[in-house]
Amino acid sequence: MERKDFETWLDNISVTFLSLTDLQKNETLDHVISLSGAVQLRHLSNNLETLLKRDFLKLLPLELSFYLLKWLDPQTLLTCCLVSKQWNKVISACTEVWQTACKNLGWQIDDSVQDALHWKKVYLKAILRMKQLEDHEAFETSSLIGHSARVYALYYKDGLLCTGSDDLSAKLWDVSTGQCVYGIQTHTCAAVKFDEQKLVTGSFDNTVACWEWSSGARTQHFRGHTGAVFSVDYNDELDILVSGSADFTVKVWALSAGTCLNTLTGHTEWVTKVVLQKCKVKSLLHSPGDYILLSADKYEIKIWPIGREINCKCLKTLSVSEDRSICLQPRLHFDGKYIVCSSALGLYQWDFASYDILRSASYSEWRTESRVPDESSVSF
Repeated sequence: MERKDFETWLDNISVTFLSLTDLQKNETLDHVISLSGAVQLRHLSNNLETLLKRDFLKLLPLELSFYLLKWLDPQTLLTCCLVSKQWNKVISACTEVWQTACKNLGWQIDDSVQDALHWKKVYLKAILRMKQLEDHEAFETSSLIGHSARVYALYYKDGLLCTGSDDLSAKLWDVSTGQCVYGIQTHTCAAVKFDEQKLVTGSFDNTVACWEWSSGARTQHFRGHTGAVFSVDYNDELDILVSGSADFTVKVWALSAGTCLNTLTGHTEWVTKVVLQKCKVKSLLHSPGDYILLSADKYEIKIWPIGREINCKCLKTLSVSEDRSICLQPRLHFDGKYIVCSSALGLYQWDFASYDILRSASYSEWRTESRVPDESSVSF
């Protein structure tokens, strides 16, 4: 058939086809398909796939696309970013999605930053660092050689690391060079904390001591515990030192005088961590600016008010399991707003204003979230 005759015939067939009912159109197509050979069927298959595809992210209004994206987990979203440039552009522009992803990783969100790409980059950097931590690739390691026995106590501050050892010494190291800056003969150290002028140590000999860096002399010796002292903290403004011990007590001392001001009881296990910090939030039990003492044992964290009035009662006791099935580790952090503690199972975060647990996450959950898409020495 000549081209001109074919076009005339095709126009007539098209007009007739459009006048048919849906059922008649289907029967016509079935008949044409039955008459087709392999070449025609392959042509039909290739073109139908393109005709039936619908890019919903491109066709939907942006607000509806954002709403749908909120139901996807970050790992799926990152995979979707690889579909096309259009999908990557839409997904990367959804601020709420990436802010939520960062918040679920424990990130503090600044609502004034509404740049979605910023929060996506924050999320990617966070999970990359978590993966590096899991694989022990986040930091370079080196060894500080100098102690001749077990190193039990560590405290890091401003590029300096203090170590306390069973060799009856404490050493101060510059971590950038690995060099020992100071060394002091002490007792067996179970806990250390330092500043520019002094070093405070808790010992397995049941005492706490304060040492002067410049001379190495012991300036105070705090006696009174009947068990090893596993943690110490102090505040020069209050002139107070606190210590937690294996005798189940927390003692409050006059830092300059060396006298015991109070003994706090209530723990039923070794007190392995004490933290003295100024409160930054208000509640029924405390106000911003109040000094707060946290003491932790194997199962509980107790909260005490500390100030000019030394005689105090426990404000609150926090725990993660009523039946004591979950043991806490001596890793406790308090910044005045939030309390964070770890256990063998995971991490726990409390809001200090309400004492509610904001978040608990097992280490397996952290590892799952941190999957990165295809896109006598001390070591530190």
